[in-house]
Amino acid sequence: MSDSPETDALDAHLQKLAAAGLLHVIDRPIDKDREMHPLVRWQYRGGIPESRRKAFLFTNVTDAKGRSYPGARVAIGALAANPEIYAVGLGKPVADIGRAWLAAMAAPIAPRLVDSAPCQEIVLTGDDLLGEGKGLDALPIPISTPGYDTAPYFTAGLWATRDPDTGVQNLGLYRGNLKAPNRVAVMMERSTLAGGGVHWLKYKARGEKMPVAVVLGAPPLVAFTGPQKLPLDCDELTVAGGLGGRPVEVVRCKTVDLLAPAHAQVIVEGLIDTDSLEPEGPFGESHGYMALEEYNFSMTVTAITRRTNYTITSIISQVTPSESSVIKKVAYEPLYLDHLRNALNIKGVKRVSMHEPLTNLRRFLFITIAKGTPNTEVWRALLGAASFTPAIGKFCVAIDEDIDPENADHVLWAIAYRSNPLVDTHVVPNRGKGHGPELPGGGTDSTMLVDATAKGNFPPVALPKKEFMDRARVIWEELKLPQLAPESPWSGYSLGDWSDEWDACAARAAKGDWIANGRRSAAHRSATAEPQDPARGIVFRAE
Repeated sequence: MSDSPETDALDAHLQKLAAAGLLHVIDRPIDKDREMHPLVRWQYRGGIPESRRKAFLFTNVTDAKGRSYPGARVAIGALAANPEIYAVGLGKPVADIGRAWLAAMAAPIAPRLVDSAPCQEIVLTGDDLLGEGKGLDALPIPISTPGYDTAPYFTAGLWATRDPDTGVQNLGLYRGNLKAPNRVAVMMERSTLAGGGVHWLKYKARGEKMPVAVVLGAPPLVAFTGPQKLPLDCDELTVAGGLGGRPVEVVRCKTVDLLAPAHAQVIVEGLIDTDSLEPEGPFGESHGYMALEEYNFSMTVTAITRRTNYTITSIISQVTPSESSVIKKVAYEPLYLDHLRNALNIKGVKRVSMHEPLTNLRRFLFITIAKGTPNTEVWRALLGAASFTPAIGKFCVAIDEDIDPENADHVLWAIAYRSNPLVDTHVVPNRGKGHGPELPGGGTDSTMLVDATAKGNFPPVALPKKEFMDRARVIWEELKLPQLAPESPWSGYSLGDWSDEWDACAARAAKGDWIANGRRSAAHRSATAEPQDPARGIVFRAE
């Protein structure tokens, strides 16, 4: 890592992505209100594999009225279009992301205050925030879900607030609904104890407005802390310092008593009303449905500070997979694994996987369990995963190591044949409603736990053995048939319930000597067996 914090800022990160072949630079005019997010959305709904998804940088931004934004760019997917992009921003290989988070949370580093900062090259206050084309209306904030969203939204904005009792600052990633050149409505979810929402209650009790600063275009190490689930009394800037191995440089805001990352792109300062709420939405949310209009917090902007030339980041969200799901998945899964294996000491847990397509990680957790793990430990793992955080784990499923958790068909296969709903499921009441459309009847939700591990040995998977599939693949390629992308399982394998005798029979059949197997079965005809009785222990009798 370089000694200069500026080399870790967003612009340097974009340069690294370009050098790695992970960035599309779009120089033609693109309308932020009608074209930008739909264009990036196609790489998630167009059959493009995750490994080939890239960040987009728009250098010629326009809007629905034909206006342009000189000196401004918009980056989408620059934080986590795929795990490799996240890894570039973190400065670690993908395999080390989990360990990096655990190390950073164990050894946070306090930020370092500086007197001046790139994010304050230009300072706008007073009349510069009022009127069309000024204030927020001068920033190229995209519309995320054209045709449904009611306004441009901050989607990658980190909202800085401070606990009025402890003085600890918090950074949270919340959606921000632009309302006027000097006003934003924000949803800080209270049901899952978002830091900003907890602070708002304290300011309300004091009868005071809540100071807030929205960080746009944060350095990646800082940006990654926003969606991470950190304790309420933890300052995310200290964890960002731990991630980078040195203090994050911060600067005092101009009109509110908060600290902002000095090397961010734009800072929007203001006060959130604690006397009244404002209708916010609809907005296309990460659970895959439109979040309908609801009352949320209203912020009045007191200042906008920024670089002379700046880049706005916007997260591609809505129906998953998307950038918002990747940014959580690569960080959350290792934390869950550490919680179960180390905090709860369940050594049989091999992996924790969050189902991503359409469900946004929060609803389905798949826990891979080592063969031979006692049933009591399987249930401890299920209960431990379901209770780790309030918003994640509506359905928790324990699976064996041969089941691919990234393939929902695999998991359904395990549930279908390795679980008995009467004894292998358990419903836990009193789960928070979480994030998504409210079910009819309201009230609290619940969690279903499913033990879909094999309760003993199973017959082999019914596909040709590997050596036969390998031979067939060579022939396939010699025939120049369409390129293959093997899907697991693509060959058979034993699950314990198989004998050397049956293996020998199969070997004879593969050599064309199936008639010998017929003589074997004829020698063991039975007048007392019932249809479908097992025929175990039969051996081949040589003539």
